[in-house]
Amino acid sequence: MAIVAITFFKFTSIYAQDDIDQLLESSLSDANKLIEGYIDPFMKGFGTGLGSGWYNTAKAHKTAGFDLTATVNLAYVPDKDMFYNINSSLENTQLISPSEAPTIFGPDEEPTYQFTYTDSNTGETITDTFTGPPGLNLKDDIGFNAVPVPMIQLGIGIVKNTDLKIRWTPKIDMGDGTLKVIGFGVMHDVKQHIPGIKNLPFDLSAFIGFTDITTDVDLDDDTTVDNKGEFDINTWTFQGIISKKFSVLTLYGGLGFNRVRSELKMLGEYEVGSGTETEIIENPVDLSFKSGGPRLTAGMRIKLAILTLHADYTLQQYKTLTVGVGFSVR
Repeated sequence: MAIVAITFFKFTSIYAQDDIDQLLESSLSDANKLIEGYIDPFMKGFGTGLGSGWYNTAKAHKTAGFDLTATVNLAYVPDKDMFYNINSSLENTQLISPSEAPTIFGPDEEPTYQFTYTDSNTGETITDTFTGPPGLNLKDDIGFNAVPVPMIQLGIGIVKNTDLKIRWTPKIDMGDGTLKVIGFGVMHDVKQHIPGIKNLPFDLSAFIGFTDITTDVDLDDDTTVDNKGEFDINTWTFQGIISKKFSVLTLYGGLGFNRVRSELKMLGEYEVGSGTETEIIENPVDLSFKSGGPRLTAGMRIKLAILTLHADYTLQQYKTLTVGVGFSVR
């Protein structure tokens, strides 16, 4: 599970730098809106990736059978989410250039903002400018925008053609922060309960799964200052799964939906505002994100003795490619 932490911290490293802090040079309300727009595609993409890679067949293990599977889920960020423009909803801040600000998946270009305020001492209206964080520029660097979400899970056959799936890691200390993952899923053969089809040559199961990842990231190199960012992303996945085995090849598909909920917080004391109108605000950022919707999956698995190789593609809000390898017994 350490690979999950490494990937997560790589993509949130820009959040742990001074770049995000720059957006606090506007008012508190505007800063929250700007940070929300900037980080939103990452929160959606990572949450979508967490809900993928749960299965590669609809056939449950026999009792005491098990599999150990490692997957990588690539949640693709659409081009429309490379930028955001929320000028109409800002109170004292305006985007000057370019016409749209890059999100975390946008180009490596720092947007310029204008912040207007009234000097409380003189009554004078003052205008300041500041720059926001650039994007990661992944589309130019590697050819596409995607959030990679690696995962390792254990599946165990319990009773009555039911699999229990577990994703878990203790709290991992990554130096600049910590991370913890917990997840569980249940897959149950429903064909056995439907008269007339239980003897037909395919497998049909229902699946429900939940994954939660929590992490904190230090936002200040000064050890005397306890400023940190906190992420909490969780995903519920509900799926009907069908599969058909042909010798070593299994074709599988799924239809269902997922629900992603996430939170982002900046904890500690930060200077908010610009010029002469600044103040120290405690815990200035507290954002919530919601996404999800229907999902349709198609994939294939090859099983050689106990070794399994699989790949699938899911059509959903953030289309997701999953590839994996594992060991499966019984």
